[in-house]
Amino acid sequence: LYSYKQLHALSMLNFFKNNNSNTIRRALTRTQNSMLGQITQIFNSTNINQNTYEDLEDILIGSDIGTNTAHIILTELQTRIENLRSSTHDVLLETLKDILKEILLPMPGLWLDNDDQNLVIVILGVNGAGKTTSLSKLANLYKLQNKTVIAGAADTFRPAAIEQLKTWGDNIGFEVIAHQSGSDPSSVAFDTINAAKTRGTDIALIDTAGRLHSESNLMNELVKIHRVALKVADPIPVRVLVNIDATTGQNGLKQAAAFKDVIPCHGIFLSKLDGTSKGGIVFPMSHQLKVPIIFVGTGESATDIALFDRETFVDNLFKEPQ
Repeated sequence: LYSYKQLHALSMLNFFKNNNSNTIRRALTRTQNSMLGQITQIFNSTNINQNTYEDLEDILIGSDIGTNTAHIILTELQTRIENLRSSTHDVLLETLKDILKEILLPMPGLWLDNDDQNLVIVILGVNGAGKTTSLSKLANLYKLQNKTVIAGAADTFRPAAIEQLKTWGDNIGFEVIAHQSGSDPSSVAFDTINAAKTRGTDIALIDTAGRLHSESNLMNELVKIHRVALKVADPIPVRVLVNIDATTGQNGLKQAAAFKDVIPCHGIFLSKLDGTSKGGIVFPMSHQLKVPIIFVGTGESATDIALFDRETFVDNLFKEPQ
């Protein structure tokens, strides 16, 4: 038998899963209307030959899937079609969809369906990626799961970041732990996680300052924040979520790779998916980095967030735009 809290969490999880399809579909409108939307047209309007594969390669690369990942996809597609000894348009399209789904890593557990598990999430990314907004969307999502949330304003480098997070906290209803501007961000992370443990808070979210891989002092600071978080949180799991702006395309891929080089990264929050026509960037991010995409941002409001599900994502790439 489930407790009331468990039943509520399960119902909310199912709610988000059931509503993901429409949310993802709306967010992919620009991508459907541009490069990837041309794939179904090619399959329906031409005979299947070498030119078909060359055209497909151009579309994949143009949608920010990248040369290396596009080559892997096409090689696998041609191999499977040859083995099937069938090259009808429907078979080709369904085989391509299967390969694209396999390229994407499945979402691991512990992020959302963790009813009895506390969690610390450290959110990082470059300036302008939308970290504070993404954190607030996560806070709202967890609160809708009937979880208690606390956030740490560890972006002490930019004074406006503290006020921005406090404003989100007031609007959504979560407490923000903050120190003075310019203070040690690791101490903010320490105090936030310690407060969460003392009060029995379910989720602790740690905001961090935006930084580039070339800023060694800030990258070292990030390593320190993570080290402190691991120490004070024990035995509570600490997960690192990289916030990437989908509109930055291949640059976002390089940013995520740079962060992964210095700190273990457990997932990606892909923000502003609705603002790009090159949603194909999700494939090299997942395949090359070996880091799963966990959440996607689909708009500006607190509720504009969706769980990333590879089946839902790929299927909606090939639906008619709304």
